[in-house]
Formats: sequence, structure tokens, C-alpha cells
Amino acid sequence: MKNNYRLRPIKLIGFLLFLLIGRHTQAQQRTLSGKIFAENGGPLPGATVLLKGTSTGTSANADGMYSLPIPTDLTSGTLVVSFIGYLSKEVTVGNQTTIDVTIVPDSKGLQEVIVVGYGTQKKESITGAISAVTSRDVGRVHASTVTGTLAGKIPGVQFRQPDGRPGAAATIQIRNMGGNPLFIIDGVPKDKTQFDNLSPNDVETITVLKDASASIYGSRAANGVIIVTTKRGTVGQKSTINLDAYYGFQNWTRFPTVVNAYDWNLGKAEAEVNRNGTTAITQAELDKYKAGTEYGYQSFDWYNFIIQPNSPQSNINLSASGGSERINYYISATRLDQNSVMGREFFFNRTNIQSNIDARISDRIKVGLTIAGRQETRENPGVPGGDDYVAPKLAILRNRPTERPYANDNPDYINTISNPASNWGYLNYTRSGFLKEVYSSITPQATAEYQTPIKGLSIKGLYSYMFRDAQREVFEYTYDTYTYNPTTQQYNRTGGSQNPYRQRVVNKIDENVGQFQLLYTNTFGKHSINAIALTERLKKRIRNVEARTVPKTNSLPVMQFADIVAYNDVDSTQARVGYIGRINYGYADKYFLEIAARRDASWKFSPSKRWGTFPSVSLAWRITEEPFFKAWTNNGAILSELKLRASYGQLGDDNIRPNNVELDPFAYNPGYNYNTGIGIMSGTTTVAARDRGIAFDRLSWLTAKVTDIGLDFSLLNNKITGTLDYFRRVRDGLPAVKSDVFVPSELGYALPQENLESDAVTGGEGSLTYNGNVRGIRFTIGANLSFARNRFLRPYNPLFGNSLLEYRDSRTDRWSNIFWGYEVVGQFQSQDEINDYAVNIDGQGNRTMIPGDLIYRDQNNDGVINTRDERPIGYGINNTPILSGGLNFTLQYKGFDFAMDFSGGRMMAINRINEQRNAYQTTGNVPHLLFDDRWRRADPLNPDSPWIAGSQIPLRYNDTGHSNINKNSTWWLLNITYLRNRTMELGYTLPVLLTQKVKIQKARVFVNTYNLFSIDNTRPYGIDPEVQDENGLQYPQTKLLNFGLNLSF
Repeated sequence: MKNNYRLRPIKLIGFLLFLLIGRHTQAQQRTLSGKIFAENGGPLPGATVLLKGTSTGTSANADGMYSLPIPTDLTSGTLVVSFIGYLSKEVTVGNQTTIDVTIVPDSKGLQEVIVVGYGTQKKESITGAISAVTSRDVGRVHASTVTGTLAGKIPGVQFRQPDGRPGAAATIQIRNMGGNPLFIIDGVPKDKTQFDNLSPNDVETITVLKDASASIYGSRAANGVIIVTTKRGTVGQKSTINLDAYYGFQNWTRFPTVVNAYDWNLGKAEAEVNRNGTTAITQAELDKYKAGTEYGYQSFDWYNFIIQPNSPQSNINLSASGGSERINYYISATRLDQNSVMGREFFFNRTNIQSNIDARISDRIKVGLTIAGRQETRENPGVPGGDDYVAPKLAILRNRPTERPYANDNPDYINTISNPASNWGYLNYTRSGFLKEVYSSITPQATAEYQTPIKGLSIKGLYSYMFRDAQREVFEYTYDTYTYNPTTQQYNRTGGSQNPYRQRVVNKIDENVGQFQLLYTNTFGKHSINAIALTERLKKRIRNVEARTVPKTNSLPVMQFADIVAYNDVDSTQARVGYIGRINYGYADKYFLEIAARRDASWKFSPSKRWGTFPSVSLAWRITEEPFFKAWTNNGAILSELKLRASYGQLGDDNIRPNNVELDPFAYNPGYNYNTGIGIMSGTTTVAARDRGIAFDRLSWLTAKVTDIGLDFSLLNNKITGTLDYFRRVRDGLPAVKSDVFVPSELGYALPQENLESDAVTGGEGSLTYNGNVRGIRFTIGANLSFARNRFLRPYNPLFGNSLLEYRDSRTDRWSNIFWGYEVVGQFQSQDEINDYAVNIDGQGNRTMIPGDLIYRDQNNDGVINTRDERPIGYGINNTPILSGGLNFTLQYKGFDFAMDFSGGRMMAINRINEQRNAYQTTGNVPHLLFDDRWRRADPLNPDSPWIAGSQIPLRYNDTGHSNINKNSTWWLLNITYLRNRTMELGYTLPVLLTQKVKIQKARVFVNTYNLFSIDNTRPYGIDPEVQDENGLQYPQTKLLNFGLNLSF
């Protein structure tokens, strides 16, 4: 023991010497340097330089220069130089210390790999209408959701924003097919919420399947498919840590402004004279409001009270990635914080984690583990009986400028005002209560792949489990409002809310997805085959518990059993199973054929209607590979690539919603529904059960038949690339009721819906991109345009009582999303014109009409304006644009980079109602648009005063029954056209020689804007053109100014 102890220092010294020698050996390095050139002789900053088979690598600086330390004794190494859009090049190192490398553009870009359903394909072999964007496209937008990053970037993808509240996602459709597409994230079907709340930093590619290529997803692919692939490490990738962060300031894009107290009273006096010929408002009162100095006559600006400019938004992402021959990894964490422009106590935040690890444990076996997690929180004050984000709209538009939030401007006393629910003064956690929603999810996913001894044959398995927990807590307090008496200097309680409300919802979802695949890939001379056979099973359990109470106090933090007024408990299970097959065949890289089919079963339908089969076929011909064509085009010097595509397929949709309500579980079974009422028998209260009615046993899938003919081309060695597509989708089996079959009312229920109707969407799309490089300035200019419109084909119309109803309400072979109304042909210019006008507009012989009122066209010349005079006057409201597109521009010069994106649309509409149409709606305020250039009398208090003409109708005080107000017409319908600057970013990458001194591989700073401006026809109305609301007055989108930093270590 003693001798062993004495030997330990010797062993330790030997070990240290070994380490020192090892470090010295490692330190014997030489520096390999050089410059990376493009084909035209300009530098290629950002090009990747990697020592093959190792993690040693670097990037070229702004001048295209690189410097790479390599072992001194390395003579047989290989340098790999690569850059996006260029062909990679390998160079032997030997004994050289300086190596300059010139790489050439990938003249066809056809070796690019595109993610498709359940796999990948080379771009040259794609036979369907498939578009993709990369992390570079997504990353420069800096939107709070992934949905917001896609606007204007992909032809055929329509975009509209329901509102701009923090964390809000956009409505997105593919080719205006209606409803959400199917979302696939890392190979597994997910819902739109999971897609929206991915971290944009974690996205590698987003691929959109727009035609029959989506049929491989079967029962939920009728509206197209969006496939997301998250980032992963790659073999031989140098270990890198990335820090991406930005901090920004938000402001509303646009919202109507309203008048002050003097104008409000002036307009009210006019409005009362216009309607009644007299008003109680005197000139002395108007003078006091105009001066604004006396108590009770001062104007209050509710907009400035509610809106807090430059509201903060921040995002930070930290990721690590790398890879060797055996293992690669990507690990990421992201935190987003977004405050509301309404300021106080309105918050949204989201935390994402992503871990993707792949390991090759043998030459034949590869495994992977993905873990994705998300938690998001929304917090804001409770709004009694209302939407927390609609309240500010009501407060700005409906609160009178003559009223104030606090009695005597004392914040301890909420003022009693005309519209008490709109008093923004009480909306805070202390007085009105709170709403808090927390969504958490974790998704572990495991994959394994085995390369069999049979060449080209592999077996792959996938299992994914998702657990999601959502909690909603609402507590709406009671509170008092007061009126101040300046004489007694007392605050008197005169109102408030005595309707407390408490809600707690706990929703838990467990989802299991399993896939088993057989894949075969091989080539035989000029023949190539890629085949897949797959089975997929999905099972989801949803548990939801909701309790509502009427609490007796604001201060008790927990619910009491005695206060419960409602309790609901739901436990349901969903299941789907699918069998999939696909074969891709190619010959001589010229002719390509794809045949696919999927057979699906859904839990929603009866056993006899449960299964559906969805086949597809597509083919492509690369005409430029034909010898005769090469001769015509000078061997491709002008037309580099020309590929003709065609596809046809049947897709399914099990999202059947009779009467726009989710189909009940087991609705195909007859029986009874419990707890449908109560009855009292012998003094005892009994819970009732009711017959469910006729079972939905005839209802099954929608079937969509999709046809696409497309053309892909490139010119001038890939400097110009583009696509053109014509498409048509016909849906059969839309749910409807046989309205010509009568059921006695005594039966107590109606007929169930069946698969009876059909519709179609037809359109075309195209994209064009130019890639240029002039004296080291590299740039791209891209544009895309899409037209897609829906049409009813065979609707099941009701029995019409007369020809007028049939003309008005029949949908047979008509465009959908059409708005009916009256055509305005002018405004009355004088009372004499009104007296002599032969058409009865108001139903009272025009006795309510005054100069400036609207004149409607008498379409049927019967002398009366009524519903018989309505005609199609524009496009439907709340829809995505029929015509949409985008413009994209990027530029790089040395260390500078610039990018700018636009998205636009037209052939959609907003119908101006409520506050946008009716002055003094609910006795509230008046938008400047209705006030500033109105028809008015020279003396507003004198009904005999001469009229002053204006562009707007004369004011009336909350007169919703007047003919100006109660008719939808071309005066109020606004057919929208817009082009929005979606994002603009200027960045600068610091020189590598400078950053390497502080051990930083790459450092970039940038300034970015989002929604900076919009060119449109809605500006005069104070409406954001993309807000998806009938009136256009939801919480508007925000424009952002961001300052950010990208670091790589």
C-alpha cells in the first residue's frame, strides 16, 4: 500500500506531461487563408469553409476573405466551400497555406432537397405544386407568430389578420380553399395553435403542398398541407452557439380618431335640428365648451388615456448546434415578451424549448430524439361580460369627450358615465378583476431507422406523444362608480357593477401518434425508384373541466361550492388510422411519375361511412433535357430549365360541422342526451333527458378533387426562375339539409344534415425571381401573384316562395362571398330636389330626407326603394383576398445586408357599420370622418339657415332607423385594395478579423421594421386593411421598430 501511494505522484506527473505534450501537439498548427470568389470575380462574404470530416470551419468575411487554423502535418485534407445557391466545391489542402476558391452558381438548383409528405425529394423530381421558404425568409420578419412570417412569400397562400392583440395569429388559407390547412411539424400532424406558436428561430423550412401532392395526408388534406421542419445539426458541423435577440417598440397601425367636446356638442346640436328642427343646446354652452376652461366644460381625450405608444416587445433565442460522424444536435430556448399598446396590465409571453438529437449507433441504425416544449401566458384585466380587447375600441369610440374616467379626476373614484361598461378607468386588476390563461405543452418524439442488407430498403419508425395543459382563470369583481357634486364636494355612489363572475377551466390533452414505414430507393441505369409504404395511427384524449361561480366577495382567492352556478366535465377520445403508399419513378432525369394513395378511417363517422380512399397521380417532363430542345436553346444558355407538371388527386376532409357546430361524438348513434332540462315531479326536481333526434348516420367525408397544371422554368443560368400554375378544386359532400322534405314540428327536431352540396375554387398563380450580382453587390428581386375564387356548384336550395327570393337567395352556379346591397347614385343637393323626387326612399314620402342624404337607384323602377332594389355590390366580408401577392427584395454588399418584403391583396371588403356609419352610436362619440366634411347648416342652431355642401351625410343623433343608416349600400361597403410593407431590415456584419479577437465567429447588428406602412384605400376611414372584421374596427395590427443582434460563438 505504501509503495502504491508513493507511485501516485509519478503517475500524476506522467499524466500531466501527456496532456501538455498533447496540447503542444495540438498547438502545432498552421493557418490556411484565402479568398472566396463568385464566378464573376466578386467576393462571396458569408461563404462556408469547412475542413472535410472535422468540425473545423469558418465563414468568409465581408471581403470574401477567410482564415482557418489546421494541423501542421495535415497534407491530405480536403477543404469544402459552400454557399446558398452555389455548387459546393472541394479542394485538396496539401502543403498550401493560401487557397483561393471560385464557386459557380447552381445553374439549375435542381439538387436542392425539398421536404414533401413523409420524406424528401430532389427539386428536379418534384411533380406537384409545392413551394417552400427557409429559415432565412422566416427569420428576418420578427413577427410574434410563425403565421405572420408567411405573408407575401408564397404564391397561393392567402393571409389576413383577425386583430392585432399580443400573441394573435393570422388567418391563413391555401388557394382560398376555406378553413385551415393541415399542419405537419417534424412529420406529425398538429393543430394551428401549435403551428402559430412555434419559435420562428427554430424553423428550418416551411413547405406548402397545394395540389394532389397533399393527398398522401388523406382525410384532412382537402385545404392543403403546410409542413414544418425544425432545425437540426448536420454531420461534420462545427459546434456553434448562437444568440439572436431584438427589442422593439409597438404602435397601432391605424384607428379612427374622434372629435373633442366642443365639436361633439356642436354636432349634436346639428343632429337634433336635422331630425327634430330644434335643440336644447345653446350658443352660450357651445362657447363654454370651445373655451374649455370651466369645470364641466373641459374636453377629455380618451384615446390618449387608453393608448400608450412605444409599447415594448422583445425576443431572445439561445441555441447550440453541431455534429460529428456519429451524432448531431440542435438545442434551443426562446423567450418572447409582448405588451399591449393599451399599456397597463395587458401582457403576453411565450417560452419555447427545442431539442433535436440524431445519432448513428451503427452503420445501419440511426435514431433520433426530439423534445419540443411551449408555455404561453396571457394576462389582462377582467372585462365584465365582454372581450378584453374589444373594450378599448368601445372606450375610444363610444365614450363622450364631455365625460372623464374619474369623478373630479380623482382616481380613487370611478366616474359614472353614459356607457359605464366602456369606462377605461376601472379596467385594472384592483377594480375590475383579471383574466389569466396559461397554455403548456411538451412533445417528446422518438425515431429509429434501420438500413436493411437489401440495397435501398430501410425501415423507419416514429412515436410522438404530446401532453397539453391549458388553464383559464377569470375573476370579474364588483365595483362602484361615483358622481362628484362640486357644490357639496361629495362623491355619491351612482352606479357600478354588482354582477360578479368567476370561471375556471382546466383542459388537458394527451395525443399519441405512431408511424411505421418501409422505404425503398434505388437506381437502375437511367431508371430511379422511390417508394414508401406506411401506416399511421393517431389517438387523442381530451379532458375539460369548467366551473363557474357567483362569488360573494372580491377578496376570496378560491371558489366556494355554495357559489357554483355551472359545472361541466368532458372526457372524449378521438382516433384515426391511415394506410399510405407512394411510388416515384424517374427516367433519365427527364420524365417523372408519382402515384400515391391513402386509406383513412375517422372516429367521427358510423362504421359504414368511416373509411375513405384518396388516390392521386402526378407527372412531370423536363423539356430542357431533350436533345432537340437543347439544340433550339443553345444548349440551355438562355432557357436553363423548363419543366411541365400535371397532377390530379382526391383529398378528404373529416372536419364536418353541421350548422357550423362541431359534430358530437357518436352522433351517428340514436339515443338520448342527458341534462337537457329539468322537470318537477311530486315536488322533486328531476334532470331531464331528451331524444337526440335522427342520427347523423348518412354523413361522411367531404371529397375534394384537385387538378393542377404547372410550369417551372429558369433563364440565364438560374438568374431568373419562376413558376406558373392553373388549379381547380371541386368539393363534393358538403353538409346540408334536404329542405324540400318536411318534418312535423310535433316531432321536436329537424332532419340531420347529409353530404348533399358541392362547390369549386378555380384560379391561377405565378412567381418570378431574379438573382443578380453586380460588382460584389448580390441581390434578389421576387414577386408572386395568386387568384383564387370560390363558386357554388350544386347547393341544396330551399323552396323559394317567389321568383324574387329565388333570384336573391339561390346559390346555384354563383360566386360565393358576394355582398348584396343598394347602389348609391348621389346626394340630395337641396330641399327642392327632395320635394320633386318621385322615388319614395324612406317609406314616408321622403319627409325625413334633408340635403346631403343618400339617393338610391330604383333598380326595378317601381317608385319605391325596398329589398327588390338590392343587387350584388361587392365582395364578401371577413374573407381572405381573392387576388393576393407579394414582393421581396434582398441585397448584400460586403458586411451590409438589406431585405424588404411586401404583401398585398384585393377583392375583399369591409362593411362600415355601427360607429363607422351611425354618428353618436349609443350616444357616444363621432369619428372625424363623419364630422369634418359633413353637409351642415351655416348656423347649426337655425333650421332655416342655408346649407353648406360636404362629402359626408348630415349628422343625426343615434338615429339607426334612418334610410342613410339602415341600408347596406355602396356608400358603406369598402372593396379593399392594399399593398403593405411587411418587413424591412438593414443589417451589418462586423469584420471577422475584429470579432475573432474576442472569440466571436460572427457578430451582426440590425434594425428592423414590421408593418411599417401600407398603401391602400382604407386610410381615410382609419381602418387597417388586413383586420378581419366586418367593421374593420377590431384591435388593429401593430407596427414595430426593432433593434437586434446576432452572435455566433
